[in-house]
Amino acid sequence: MSDVLSLTGIEKIYNRGLPTEIAVLRGLDLKIPAGQVTALVAPSGSGKSTLLHIAGLLDVPDCGTVSIDGTDLSGSSDKLRTAARREALGFVYQFHHLLPEFTAEENIVLPQLANGVARGAAVARSRDLLARVGLSDRLGHRPSALSGGEQQRVAFCRALANGPKLMLADEPTGNLDPDTSDTVFAALMDLVRETGLSALIATHNLGLAARMDRVLRLEDGILKE
Repeated sequence: MSDVLSLTGIEKIYNRGLPTEIAVLRGLDLKIPAGQVTALVAPSGSGKSTLLHIAGLLDVPDCGTVSIDGTDLSGSSDKLRTAARREALGFVYQFHHLLPEFTAEENIVLPQLANGVARGAAVARSRDLLARVGLSDRLGHRPSALSGGEQQRVAFCRALANGPKLMLADEPTGNLDPDTSDTVFAALMDLVRETGLSALIATHNLGLAARMDRVLRLEDGILKE
């Protein structure tokens, strides 16, 4: 089974060379094979967001290599990294970050258009994704007319719009009440399983983490099973 994400010897040090130097990641290694859903459990301030940003090509490590779907992108240009993010990665955050002036459907259509997909195909995929998470009757609603759980389900669909190989999610249900969180997480897992997607999902919720394929803990800058 091939690895969709491979991190090797990742180091990230803030204030390098200064008296207040902080080593956040210390030679960290991580491999996520195709189709695996991995939970990342870590307390606030431990470096999990830094790890997700490096895995998502939004930040550059001080040392180590980052490979996406077998391609080492560690020293690649901004153009190549942007293309890889657009084509191979999907992102979900604690806050949905939907564009308020656009409908649910349009929020999912737009990233596809940016990736060169024809409008008709983009609309069809958007409607299919929204149907999978039970939002067929919310296509024309703007974010302000959706509940928190509905907004986050739209955000999941947007992350999957361009058919990525890997989803990176940072506390995707952390802003929701427990009942809504469970419903939204179930919708996310259904989407991931149906599409064969790999995922790295950071969460404080140990109950949700236990429902994933693998649980990793970030402690003192390294990952532990």
